[in-house]
Amino acid sequence: MAKNSSEVAKKSAAVPVAKSEAAKQPKSLARFIPWLLVIGGIIGLLCAFVIGYDEFKLSQNPHFVPSCNLNPVISCGSVMQSKQAHAFGFPNVFIGFTAFAVVITSGMALLAGAKLKRWYWRGLEAGTIFGIGFVHWLFFQTVYRIHALCPYCMAIWTVTITTFLYVTLYNLETGAIPAPAKLTQQLRKHHIDILVLWLVIIAGLILKHFWYYYGHYF
Repeated sequence: MAKNSSEVAKKSAAVPVAKSEAAKQPKSLARFIPWLLVIGGIIGLLCAFVIGYDEFKLSQNPHFVPSCNLNPVISCGSVMQSKQAHAFGFPNVFIGFTAFAVVITSGMALLAGAKLKRWYWRGLEAGTIFGIGFVHWLFFQTVYRIHALCPYCMAIWTVTITTFLYVTLYNLETGAIPAPAKLTQQLRKHHIDILVLWLVIIAGLILKHFWYYYGHYF
């Protein structure tokens, strides 16, 4: 009888410990990822449409001034008229139209209750990897070669980086991309730190390069 009581006591003591350990684990991304895809995709698509519209108007009228031509640094026109804006022989915004449409559709499908196959998630991962590589190339070209910034482009960079990070984390969480459990746990635990640091580094590089113009404001 005493032995049974001891076992019950051990089990009851283990329950709070298990609950506390579970509470320390990051919440699943399953509920978050659909909204991220939809909202991020809409932001990216809207920015792409604005860039596309201004670029079209600029092609019709060389004297057209885009709404985001604010100063020598924030100058969308300089970016739109560069060869880097047509990296594959056509306007880069066409890539944005297609990519963000896929992202929005994926998010809406998840919100509707669809269960996307592993191959689909791996395809989405491949798309975000291409996107992250492309936006960092554009970042380098814009800042260090064109020497001008486009706010709508920077919004797309932010959306692409965020989408890449969380799609990757979700794929690691679900096993669509195999990885050691400890690595996945650490990445999930520090996901906000990673995102903030990533964006701060980009902002710091931009500020450093254009310090000659913005330095006197500080």
